[in-house]
Amino acid sequence: MKILKFGGTSVGSAERMKAVASLILNGEPKIVVLSAMSGTTNALVQIAETLYQNKHDEAKALIQALHDKYKQVVEELYTSDEKKKQANELLKQHFEYLNAFTLDLFTIHEERAVLAQGELLSTALFQFYLEEQGEKSVLLPALNFMKVDENEEPDSAYIAQQLQKELEKHPGVELFITQGYICRNAFGEIDNLKRGGSDYSASLIGAAVDAQEIQIWTDIDGMHNNDPRIVKNTHPIAELSFDEAAELAYFGAKILHPSSVKPAKQKNIPVKLLNTMQPEAKGTTISTKTESGKIKAVAAKDGIIAIKIKSGRMLLAYGFLRSVFEVFERYKTPIDMITTSEVAVSLTIDNAKHLNEILAELKEFGQVEVDQDQTIVCVVGDFIAERSGSGLAVFQSLQNIPLRMISYGGSKNNISVLVNTSDKIEALTKLNDGIFNGNEAHA
Repeated sequence: MKILKFGGTSVGSAERMKAVASLILNGEPKIVVLSAMSGTTNALVQIAETLYQNKHDEAKALIQALHDKYKQVVEELYTSDEKKKQANELLKQHFEYLNAFTLDLFTIHEERAVLAQGELLSTALFQFYLEEQGEKSVLLPALNFMKVDENEEPDSAYIAQQLQKELEKHPGVELFITQGYICRNAFGEIDNLKRGGSDYSASLIGAAVDAQEIQIWTDIDGMHNNDPRIVKNTHPIAELSFDEAAELAYFGAKILHPSSVKPAKQKNIPVKLLNTMQPEAKGTTISTKTESGKIKAVAAKDGIIAIKIKSGRMLLAYGFLRSVFEVFERYKTPIDMITTSEVAVSLTIDNAKHLNEILAELKEFGQVEVDQDQTIVCVVGDFIAERSGSGLAVFQSLQNIPLRMISYGGSKNNISVLVNTSDKIEALTKLNDGIFNGNEAHA
C-alpha cells in the first residue's frame, strides 16, 4: 500500500480536486491524506480569533463568507443535482456547527474543533466526487484512529491498532481517503498534530500500515538545492538521506517539517516529494540512500538570536555548561547552534518568548551579549571528517561575508554558519556559485 498526501494548494479548488482524482486512480492500493483547501485554515483561525474576542457579528460574517466560497466549489465540482444537494447539505451541517459557537463562550478546546473543519470538509467533498465518478473508495475518519498522548506525541501503537480495525471494516476496498493534521488528544478531545501537520499524518499512517512508500504532493517539484525564491538556477535534488532531509527541514527548507519524516525513517519507508502541477517531474526521494562525499543543498533559517556568555568562572569549571543549558530547559527554549571557548560560550535560539527572563538568569554567570536579526545558513550533504577539504568550498564561497558563528563536526551532514540577516541573500548566492557551479557539487 502507498500513502499519498496532498496539501492545501493541491486541493485548493474544484479544478485541483479533479486533477488529484486523476492522479490517484491507477488501481494501486492507497490511503490518500488531504489537507484543508488552501485559505480555509487561515479563515478558520480568523473566525476563532473573533469568537475569542466575543465579536459575534464579525464571526458570523466571516463564517458566511467561507460558506459562500464552499457553495461555489460545490457548483464547480459536481455535475449531478443529487451530489450537489448532498454536498450542500454537508456544508449546511458544518457551518451551522460553526455558527453555534457565536452563541456561547469560546475556549481553546472549541478552537481546535473549529480548525478541524477544513480537513473534514475537503475529504468529504472529495469522497463525494469519487462517488459521482463511480469509484469504489471509503472515507476513513482520522478522529477514529489518529491520537496523541499526554505529552502531545503521537500514540503510534494506538494509531496502528485502530487504523487496522478501520481498514478491516472494508474488505476488498483499495482506495481510502482520510484527513491530515487532525487527531484526538489523551482526553478524547479534537486536537491537531501541530508540528508537520498533514505531512506528519501521512508519515504516521505509512508507518502504521508498513507502507511501500509515502508520497508528499505539493506545488513544488521536490526539495531544491537552494532557496528558489532568492537564488536563480536552483534545481530539485533527486536523492536525500533521512538525516539530510531532516537537517534541511530544520534549517529552513519550507517544503517539509523536520518532525514529519521521523516515523517513515523508523520503518525505513521511502518518502517522495512530488509536484501536483508537474506530476511527471521526478521530485525528491528521501530514503536511507545518499550519494557519498557530495554537498546536496543550502537552507537558511531567519529570526535567530545569538547569545554570548563570557565568564572567567568557565575556565576549567565542570558543570558550567550544564548550568547554562538548564536555564534554557526551564523556559522550554531549544538551542540551535553552540560554540565554546575557554572563557565564553555562544549559542543561538529561534524563540524570543522568554528572552528577557533567560537573559536575566544568564547574567548571573557573567557578561552577556545579544545579537538579534541573525540567520543560520546550513549547508547539507555528506561531509566525511576523515577526508581533508570537506568544507573548503563552503568557506571559500563565504570568504567576504562576516561569520558570527561556525558549527562543523557535530554531524556528518551539515556545516552551519551564523550571519547577519542583511547578508543572507549574498551568502546564499555566493554558496550557489561556489558549490553548485554547473549543477555539480564538490565537497
